[in-house]
Amino acid sequence: MSWSTTLGGHSYGFADLRELLAKATPARSGDVLAGVAAASAAERVAAQTVLADLPLAHFLDEAVVPYEDDDVTRLIMDSHDAAAFAPVRSLTVGGFRDWLLSWEADSTVLSDLAPGLTPEMVAAVSKLMRVGDLVAVGRKTRVVTGLRTTIGLEGRLATRLQPNHPTDDAVGITASLVDGLLHGAGDAVVGINPATDRPSTVRALLELIDDARQRLGAPIQSCVLTHVTTTLELLEQGAPVDLVFQSVAGTQAANRGFGVTLDQLREAHAAASELHRGTVGNNVTYFETGQGSALSADAHHDVDEQTLEARAYAVCRAFDPLLVNTVVGFIGPEYLYDGKQILRAGLEDHLCGKLLGVPMGVDVCYTNHAEADADDTDTLLLTLGAAGCSFVITVPGGDDIMLNYQSLSFQDVLQVRQTLGLRPAPEFEAWLGSVGLLDDAGRVPQLVPEPIRALMG
Repeated sequence: MSWSTTLGGHSYGFADLRELLAKATPARSGDVLAGVAAASAAERVAAQTVLADLPLAHFLDEAVVPYEDDDVTRLIMDSHDAAAFAPVRSLTVGGFRDWLLSWEADSTVLSDLAPGLTPEMVAAVSKLMRVGDLVAVGRKTRVVTGLRTTIGLEGRLATRLQPNHPTDDAVGITASLVDGLLHGAGDAVVGINPATDRPSTVRALLELIDDARQRLGAPIQSCVLTHVTTTLELLEQGAPVDLVFQSVAGTQAANRGFGVTLDQLREAHAAASELHRGTVGNNVTYFETGQGSALSADAHHDVDEQTLEARAYAVCRAFDPLLVNTVVGFIGPEYLYDGKQILRAGLEDHLCGKLLGVPMGVDVCYTNHAEADADDTDTLLLTLGAAGCSFVITVPGGDDIMLNYQSLSFQDVLQVRQTLGLRPAPEFEAWLGSVGLLDDAGRVPQLVPEPIRALMG
């Protein structure tokens, strides 16, 4: 099926759904690199005009990556819930945008709708939205999960405490862990990117965090972001694995580039679920994604990077995650060139994930060769806070010395919580108060409480 329209005396044609979605996407460098972007602002508007009139039901008839060639497409199509989709089945993409912004589409309605939406549907509607729309709809879309803390509640903003070290040094990691806890960080997860994937190193890091958790009596979950096959090996050895981690993408070929299959994810999810290590829930997976990951693996099938990112959330959704986050500026300016593109991508990812029922967080970050700076991360953090983002990633000083990129500092989140009236996850907030790390006004203390001092010793 093809579409065409005439604007300003010029005719524009789009050969298929894949091209229409790509040409309708707000400008970003990755699509230009892939050769799929609109050639002009006028062509982009023409594509958005056509897309607005496209029935949502059409997305069930045409796949952007062929069903027979791709297990992610098969997962999307085979798991689609027709009954959940029924309330919006008659809408066009433009009508769906208007409905999402209406009073009728409240949190309960949107939660019930999620199994009936496909990634391509939510990617399409986000392409018709301005930043304010992305914030407004994201704010009323709630996805709540739990293990030892409850993530995603209204009025809460959780954090991943990321105590990375370039040599996996235990003392350095512990220092960063203590720094984060003193600033009220860590309620989403204490998550370490290891410098090496050796099982012995990964296990030692897991035991380090688990020991700190038990000594402090803190309701935190830990994760060492190693490959799923390493985690499976450690699960068999009885290591203290709270969360199974894996980076995933929106096509089978891109996931093959990560060295992972859907069957491996099913096996790891089942193994971790059987441990029942949680106290308030049993969501035991954690996924990271990012616009441009499929293109960087030459596994994009000429699909725009934002649509492929939304398809990655279908993979995440299948495994009941505790946490999912996009590393929005991490892959580099080849895919998101500057602060403006990073801002929009972060808000798109947040909205699309939550509309699909995924507990969405964002690594508000950029690499040092991108046209971005701390003003851009401040802006994105504030808009994500207003949009009801589940969690963000924090590192000491906002500078990850192992991965060599810029993210948020612990202090950044304290500031945005105070500015927007947000609080940590409830179980973590209660613990912070019990050990003197949070006063009745929600402020962190100037002096180190004794339980944390003992850990430092």
